Amino acid sequence: DRGDAISLSGHDLEGSPISLDSMRGKPTVVTVWGSWCASCRKDSPFLVAAKKQLGAKVNFVGIDSRDAGTAQAKAYNQRFGIDWPSFFSPGGEALLAFPGVLTPNSVPATVVLDEQGRAAVDINGGVPSTLTLVQLVQDVLRHG
Repeated sequence: DRGDAISLSGHDLEGSPISLDSMRGKPTVVTVWGSWCASCRKDSPFLVAAKKQLGAKVNFVGIDSRDAGTAQAKAYNQRFGIDWPSFFSPGGEALLAFPGVLTPNSVPATVVLDEQGRAAVDINGGVPSTLTLVQLVQDVLRHG
């Protein structure tokens, strides 16, 4: 039982509206990060490589947690070649949309939502490897 679909709406780093509900219909990889997070810097290359391997079959979205402003976050994304949008959550409040899955201190973390928006996989801490993440997402693609 994956529980209820997770709904989250807010604004991205550019100030544009963003919503998990709009990403339903295919799995979504949600990555929780902050430009201040050393472990996130280790995670980012794995996530970027996984997105390249998975292609258009999967959505990717971030939650930028506890960055004071968007300038640092944008520089971080540019440095690591991250091209997916991120919710801007300076107080970490966006993590509350994931009860029982994430806590306000879940940085870094990665959650794979199924096509209905339900949490199918959660990795609290860094992603072990690109291969591991790709395999987990492919499992969600195969089994819904």
